[in-house]
Amino acid sequence: MNDRRVPLVDLAWQHTQVDQDVRRGWDEMLADTSFILGPPVGEFESGFAEFSGVRHCIGVGSGTDALEIAIRALGVGPGDDVILPANTFIATALAVTRAGATPVLVDCSPDTYLIDVEAIEAAITERTRAIIPVHLYGQMAPAREIRDAFPDIWVVEDAAQSQGARRLGESSGSIGHLGATSFYPGKNIGAYGDAGAVLTNDDRLAEQARKLRNWGSEVKYHHPEKGFNSRLDTVQAVVLSAKLRRLAAWNELRSEAARLYGELLADLPVQLPVVADGNDHVWHLFVTRVPERERVLGELNANGVGAGIHYPTPIHLHGAYSDLGHGPGSFPNSEQLSQSALSLPIYPGITPEDQEYVADCLKKALR
Repeated sequence: MNDRRVPLVDLAWQHTQVDQDVRRGWDEMLADTSFILGPPVGEFESGFAEFSGVRHCIGVGSGTDALEIAIRALGVGPGDDVILPANTFIATALAVTRAGATPVLVDCSPDTYLIDVEAIEAAITERTRAIIPVHLYGQMAPAREIRDAFPDIWVVEDAAQSQGARRLGESSGSIGHLGATSFYPGKNIGAYGDAGAVLTNDDRLAEQARKLRNWGSEVKYHHPEKGFNSRLDTVQAVVLSAKLRRLAAWNELRSEAARLYGELLADLPVQLPVVADGNDHVWHLFVTRVPERERVLGELNANGVGAGIHYPTPIHLHGAYSDLGHGPGSFPNSEQLSQSALSLPIYPGITPEDQEYVADCLKKALR
């Protein structure tokens, strides 16, 4: 029996890198008892705003909350349509629904799997108030092109998988009217629980997002509007600041691993990821496409390779969104991808030997 294991994501290596910084920060927090919106929250918000090239970062409870708060900050709600890709995690659509608006789905590009700009134009109606380009797997969707092409429509970047990515010199989360990101533990910068942030260069929208995350108020016991309880915990801000100091280096390790996979898999019948022109990819995921995906995945998992699928079901084929009226065949690129996509292990700390083992197991499975 083979006992070797290469997980899809290994967070233990990351923790060893930040362990002392995190313990020190937690000790200071406990001594100060600053558990809610303590100084570490503001310190992280300032640091991540600078890292992302924006004026404002508003820490919230999760990536889904970040998207919903961004949508609500724009005044988008019941009676409004929001365009987003069918190929994304369901949280993108759920945030729209939670804000009271209607998700309008479009297909993805067949090569990069990012939102198809031409499909956006065909989907716009008088009800369209916002577009959500999803930066997927670690590379940015054409958010600047979308904002320039549709100047009368709000753009909200879903930047949950792209911390540190750049497109034509612009940072993830800095292009749209608002950006939303997730610090779920497995992200390029992950908390030790759920967390997220809203990003913007707009002072008014930043003020609105801050109100919405804190029961609709910036002044205690004064609530001019309805809001939520969705604040970044101080305990998570300590972790995120420790990781932020290392994020650029960790993203470079991901890039090195992606380059090695490209060499190791070059001769296999595998469709490798395509990086769009102008993109600096940060390789949150390494998504390939293979024939007989279910069988190949099963063999990899049986040999200790933690491969996965991102995503096995497009938004329109989930029961949660059957009410949108899209059946099989509605978004063929997204559907074909969902049937052949295979994510290979990638994370800072993965060794060349681990990657060689993954490639060898994949080669055997493809026989």
